[in-house]
Amino acid sequence: MRRKPGSSDPLRAQAVFPAGSNGEFNLPPELAIVIARGEGCRLWDTTGKEFLDLSMGWGSALVGHARPEVTAAVVRQAPRGGNFSYITDQALHLAEEIVRLSPACKQVRFCASGTEATFYCLRLARAHTGRSYVLKFEGAYHGAHDVGVTSLFPDRLADFPEPVPSSAGVVDERVLIAPYNDLAKAHEIIRENAVRLAAVIVEPLQRCTPPLPGFLEGLRQATAEHDVLLIFDEVVTGFRLAYGGAQKYYGVVPDLVAYGKGLGGGYPIGAFGGGSEIMAHLREDRLGQPDYVWMASTLGGNPVSAAAAYATLGVLRQPGTYQHLHDIGRYLRDELRKILAARQQTAQVIGDGPLAQVVFSREPVINYRTTKQGDAAKGRKLMLALFKRGVFLNPMGTKLYLSIAHTREMVDQALSRFDDALAEVG
Repeated sequence: MRRKPGSSDPLRAQAVFPAGSNGEFNLPPELAIVIARGEGCRLWDTTGKEFLDLSMGWGSALVGHARPEVTAAVVRQAPRGGNFSYITDQALHLAEEIVRLSPACKQVRFCASGTEATFYCLRLARAHTGRSYVLKFEGAYHGAHDVGVTSLFPDRLADFPEPVPSSAGVVDERVLIAPYNDLAKAHEIIRENAVRLAAVIVEPLQRCTPPLPGFLEGLRQATAEHDVLLIFDEVVTGFRLAYGGAQKYYGVVPDLVAYGKGLGGGYPIGAFGGGSEIMAHLREDRLGQPDYVWMASTLGGNPVSAAAAYATLGVLRQPGTYQHLHDIGRYLRDELRKILAARQQTAQVIGDGPLAQVVFSREPVINYRTTKQGDAAKGRKLMLALFKRGVFLNPMGTKLYLSIAHTREMVDQALSRFDDALAEVG
């Protein structure tokens, strides 16, 4: 018999999901909810309680929940078939637009998530260079594979470039670690390991920490100098900072680029691309050759997700989109600083575009270790206090996502609740 949704749903979720979630939401039982629906930048749980969303599906709903253009595209496609594991007209249109807008992409392939996209970029880089090691930056997340969760949130601050697993079960040791925004150290590690280094993978805007002037340009120069590939993980930054992504926003073009959550308008998709010479390793007529790279994805580029993504790009191309995203993000960060100052709280507010993060620290935040110097316990208390006040977010992290759907009025509501929560936390 079908159960009526309501207050018992979180208890039922605890029974069938470890920790009552699908991962990363470490909520205390009294705050746990089950979501029923979302619209714009608001959510409702199964009891009818309304939340102002500052997570937006971890940034995947960049155009807002249930954006009408995206919903209409999905409704048109669904009766025509959900998946064929082959190129469809929807996937073709989407691929052509990605190649047109992305400076790095001459060719592209689809997969089902950003995790897969970064994974395939790494595999391609290793095949193309014939080397096995990759360099990533401490604190960066590149998906759920072994490289992505190595030195993601290490408690032990090892000497660079030693990696530290952030998850049990991680066995890949062919990873080198550098501090983000430290070009001299990164260049040193690249130079000393060039003979075994296939690629450097970087979030151009790492989590919420912007690159210092010259950092990305210096990485591009150092990797080119030592014949190492540069991979931009644009799963978050793609389409969020500019229509051409961080490549256009920062003016640096990598060899390979990975896309994910920002592309799908809330629907699952991944994509990766690069120059034709690198992408040629994926050609199936090269099967049996030592540099052939196997890649396939049952749901990659499925017509429903592709239709949603193409409609999402159409929304993002509308005049004023990026002015709004940057204006609303800047407004949030500026007002957070004012509230913190008024409450005599010492903290840093970081971010760019429609992203913000509060770090309770006296020191400027430029990388993982300076973030870690902040008062994480206080940050979590603040996140939980916001959640209690009807602001939906991930209390295990402090990154706040805005979307096209967020207006200044809605941000003001969030700021009022932030001020109230900050008074409680003290």
